[in-house]
This record gives sequence, C-alpha cells and structure tokens, in this order.
Amino acid sequence: MTEQILIVDDEEMVRGVQLATFSRAGFSCLAASGADEACTVLRREEIALALIDINMPGGSGVQLLHELKQISPDTAVVMVTAVDDLQTALACLRMGADDYIVKPFVADRVLLSGANALEKRRLRLENRNYQQSLETKVQAQTEQIRTAMTELQHAYDHTLRALVLSLDAREKETGAHSERVRTYTLHLALAMGVAEQELPAMGKAALLHDLGKIGVSDNILLKPGKLTEEEWVEMKKHAQIGHDIIVEVPFLRDAAEIILSHHERFDGSGYPRGLKGEEIPLGARIFTVVDTLDAMTTDRPYRQALPFAKVTAELHRCRDSQFDPQVVDAFLAIPQNAWEQLARRSFS
Repeated sequence: MTEQILIVDDEEMVRGVQLATFSRAGFSCLAASGADEACTVLRREEIALALIDINMPGGSGVQLLHELKQISPDTAVVMVTAVDDLQTALACLRMGADDYIVKPFVADRVLLSGANALEKRRLRLENRNYQQSLETKVQAQTEQIRTAMTELQHAYDHTLRALVLSLDAREKETGAHSERVRTYTLHLALAMGVAEQELPAMGKAALLHDLGKIGVSDNILLKPGKLTEEEWVEMKKHAQIGHDIIVEVPFLRDAAEIILSHHERFDGSGYPRGLKGEEIPLGARIFTVVDTLDAMTTDRPYRQALPFAKVTAELHRCRDSQFDPQVVDAFLAIPQNAWEQLARRSFS
C-alpha cells in the first residue's frame, strides 16, 4: 500500500507545489487548508507523513502538531516555517516533529526531509514491533520455564513422598506418619503467624525428619525391646545423618538445620548439640510438639493409641522442659476437632 502524505497549508499555491512534488515521487497525497480540516483527515485516513505550516489562520501548526500526536502518534511530521519562526520550529522538534523546512524551499529539499522523516517512522515502528515480538517471546518462554519448574517441583515432591513412604514402611509405621506430621507442622506454623516463605522448609523438614534412620541398622531400628546405651548412641546419630544427606541438595538446604535439631529439647537436654530455647530453629520446636501428637494418638506395637486428653496433659507436663511454651500455647489454642480433621480420624 502506498504511504499517504497529508499537506497542511493555508496558501493554495504552496499546497499545490508540495502536492505536485510528492505525487511525482509516487506518494498518495491529501491536502488540508487548516488545522480543523487536517484533524478530520487524520481521524479518517492512515497518514504516514504530515507536512504542517506553522503560521495558519484559525489554528496554528503548533496546535495541530499537539492534536496530531494524540490522534495519530505514529505519523511522521515535517514543520514548514518562515525564517523568523525558527525558534518555534525547534520547539516543535521537542514536541515530536521529525524535521522542519524553511520557506522558500526547493523540491529536492522537501523530498529529502520527507524521506528522512518517513525513514525515522519506519525505524520507530520496526523497533516497536520487534520489542512487542520480543516481549511475546519472553512471556512465552517464561511461561514454559514456569511450567517446567512446576513440573520439576511436582517430581521432587513425588520423589520425596515415595522415599518417605519407604522409610515409614521400614519402621512398620502405618498411615503415613511423616505425611501427617508435615500437615500438622504447617497447620501449627500458620496458626503462629510464620512467614509464608519459611513454610516450605518446615514442611520438607517435617516430611524428611527421619531420613537419617536410613543409616541406622535394622537390629537397632526395629528392636522391640529397650535399647542399650551403645544402641542409643547409634540411634541418636540419625539426626546428623539426615542433615548430612540433604544439606548439599540446594532445594532442601533450608530444611537441613531443622532436621538436625528435631530432637533438641527446650531446656537444652536434647541431642545432638544440646541447643536451648530459641537456639533451636522454630521449625524444630514446632515439629517436636506435633510429633508428640502423632506418636501418642497412633497405635504402637506396645500400646493402643491414646486419647487427645493424654496429649494435652503431656504437653502441659513437659512445657518449658521438652517443649517451647509458646508453641504449646499455640497448639492448645487449636481445638481438638481441627487436629482430627487434619488426621482424618477421631482421637477418642
């Protein structure tokens, strides 16, 4: 399609010269004798280039330039000015005009200025289209990466769950103990106002808390009776073993410290480091409480599941010694039926 040029000048002779000049060069030309007529054309036609006289009766070329940039911002503009209007012409350049020519002018000068303005316009449009295309490609690639990351995260989660189920099965745990304590941990953490960005590490740590038991022999791990002192030394190593297994895995690194600390006690009598109070990561302090809930409310080879009242009594009894009192208070503020809904069974 031939680019259309709009020539705006109140002098008929000047309009005629410019029309003839651009028509001979192969352009499709339209003309307007004033600003109002020019605006009508701009709203109706797609104009590639407008040549605008600065001094016109009614509306000036400067006013028309302002309106043109609102109506058709992609239109290239060359201002036509008398010698004594050069400062105004320069001001028009700052307003978005591409060039100016001074009366009286010759045909070659008009064509050159028009061609340069059209080339600037072409480059602007080309750059904008490139940017839009680039943004579209970036958005598409970003979405692909996001989808891939989501799928990878799901694969990680499925792998972790499969590993944890195998660990639970090794200890003859029933009902997915690790999954339950993960659910309990996150519920209590939310109730305590833990920041959202800290929850994934707490959830992974709760899920993988017994990972280190993979390094404990079955003779010790599955022993039905009381462990000897030497056997306890070996059993206590599982927290460090679990930490060492996952600390080098980038997406699990934040969970490693919680796993290392999940047998620490609030009074400092726990293991492996004898941490005390808030030296113990909050995720580990939360986990210790909910692990007690799960241990007491599930059947064991040596006893039946205990009622919820026994759990609360134990938390009261060991408050300040084994358990962080603030975590205990937060746990007790949650009604029994809420914990039962998470467990999908009754604690009666």
